[in-house]
Amino acid sequence: MKKKGTAINKKPEFSRPVERYFYDLDKTYGEGNYTLYAIFLFLSFFAIMGLIWMIPFPQLDFLVKMNAHTFLNWGSFFIAIVIYCYLKLAPTLSYAVLFTIGIMSYFIVQLEYIERDGGPSVVLVCSILAIIGLAGLFFASNNTKKGEASFLNLLTIGPIWLWSKVFDRLKWKY
Repeated sequence: MKKKGTAINKKPEFSRPVERYFYDLDKTYGEGNYTLYAIFLFLSFFAIMGLIWMIPFPQLDFLVKMNAHTFLNWGSFFIAIVIYCYLKLAPTLSYAVLFTIGIMSYFIVQLEYIERDGGPSVVLVCSILAIIGLAGLFFASNNTKKGEASFLNLLTIGPIWLWSKVFDRLKWKY
């Protein structure tokens, strides 16, 4: 005897938008190698942030007078936008990403010092890392793609998605 009104493929309901994003990413990329995702996503994010960081920022007179012109660049705006978007999705995970971005910022500044001392250009290093990271992430994600989430979702939501896996393993709430 058939029951009336039962849904066979019922999609779960989510209390927060981040849960829907994580569900889609788990469904699409969940069977992949998280270590590869983390390495290539880290390289991609670092390289993109480094390239944005190196875009010349206008020397505004009031910043020069306050001696604050060295602390403001396009990377600062990129970081602020990324953290704000992640903060709206999952505050605790955004703090983990902010910590990661702090480490990345340190290494970008170190690359600037190396360039100043006659080493390779930061733009060159970040461009090479971006190609390696994006290509590796693309190939690693194409081998396991089965769901609805796009590669762009993996690039944008991927950092907090991977941090959510760490939080889940440590049994921390986010």
